[in-house]
Amino acid sequence: MKNLVIRISVLLFIFSACRKEELIDYNADLRLQFSTDSILFDTVFTNKGTTSRVLKVFNYNKNTVVLTNIRLVGGDASAFKININGISASSLNEVKIKGNDSVYVFIKAFIDPSNVNSPFVVEDEIQFSLNGNIQKIPINAYGRNAIYLNNQTINNNTTYTKDIPYVVYNNLLINKQKTLTLNAGTKLYFHKDAQLIISGSLQANGTLADSITLASDRLERIYADEPGQWKGIHFLSSSINNQLNYVTLKNALIGIRVDSLSNNTNPKLLIANSIVKNHEVAGLLGYTATITGINNLFYNCGQYLLIGLYGGNYSFFQNTFANYNYSFPRKTPSLFFSDNLNDNSATSKNLSVVFANNIIYGSLSNELDFNKIGAGTYTIDFQNNLIRTTNQTFGASNIYNQDPLFINPRQDIYIPVSNSPVIKKGKDLSSSSYFAGFLSKDILQKTRSFPLTLGCYEN
Repeated sequence: MKNLVIRISVLLFIFSACRKEELIDYNADLRLQFSTDSILFDTVFTNKGTTSRVLKVFNYNKNTVVLTNIRLVGGDASAFKININGISASSLNEVKIKGNDSVYVFIKAFIDPSNVNSPFVVEDEIQFSLNGNIQKIPINAYGRNAIYLNNQTINNNTTYTKDIPYVVYNNLLINKQKTLTLNAGTKLYFHKDAQLIISGSLQANGTLADSITLASDRLERIYADEPGQWKGIHFLSSSINNQLNYVTLKNALIGIRVDSLSNNTNPKLLIANSIVKNHEVAGLLGYTATITGINNLFYNCGQYLLIGLYGGNYSFFQNTFANYNYSFPRKTPSLFFSDNLNDNSATSKNLSVVFANNIIYGSLSNELDFNKIGAGTYTIDFQNNLIRTTNQTFGASNIYNQDPLFINPRQDIYIPVSNSPVIKKGKDLSSSSYFAGFLSKDILQKTRSFPLTLGCYEN
């Protein structure tokens, strides 16, 4: 018996001596793997919180790793709460994950969707610090009551109302021969990189007192004038009979893109009494498009306020184009029209540009330019516009290179002062088919008096 005890003791000693100590890997190249690359809550919230989302954190390395820290960036003030392997904390240090093992992180959201002061999208992130590196998992949740549209297709004639906002993720498509009507006061917000695609028709019928909003879903003050937050709206070649009236459209990559000529006697797009501002590339882009614009204010886009490529028909009356761009530099003219694509004469199309009673002004010495290299029809008709340009050959009725004397461009007030050179310099447009419906009053519904004042505001 004594010998057996001795033998067992010797074996335990040998086993203990041979057992390797736990190895911790401090290699700076190591990375964790995650069960998902982001956390999204798409349910309605209550002050009791949502159901939990689960994030699994994997260590696929053969040795143990020790995370310096796992933390919720928003801390205790965050709308989210996390639980790390059974421990509820906004931050946890020295978290060990053995080789080829994992830990669980549970996330819960605490948001009251009836709080109108809450942003539409509430965001935070979880950070994982390992061997001097930080990996991040973003968390997103809807912060208000809204109708959420994710990759939705409109297959029937549909009307959106102002009763509750709409938030678009990815794409919202209006199918061929179908119409989406936006009633006065409708608010349509777009998440990052989302867009509205119109294969059918869009009828946006706002009013001065109840305009329609198309903008980013980031409503915090710091994002108010941030361009490029969503992709914009895109009218495809099959689209017809589109109208934007009293719409504010802002902060996209390209505010409006219109493809192809009209398929009937109406313009592909009639835009009136609207504000198009703070887009990263262009406010309005046309490719061989038919566009009519009346009483609009276009201002402060990264490259172009209006650009027409590959020919097309563009008719604009009583618009104000103002491109000062105090926050970022710009090298391109505010308005540019071309009969071709990429300086290729083989792609040239007929081009017609008719402008009357507009203001075209900005920070550059040349805010209007053309490029013609084809042999097609080329009609340029500019009458009674104020233009900042190095080319003064558009006709004697235009006013060249005089400051329109807006009240305060830095505060986005583009109403001309009483001694502005645009006062009473407009052409009589009472014979236009658009006069009764749009041109007889300015963007603020003030009755125009003759002679007309240039731009969208009557003095």
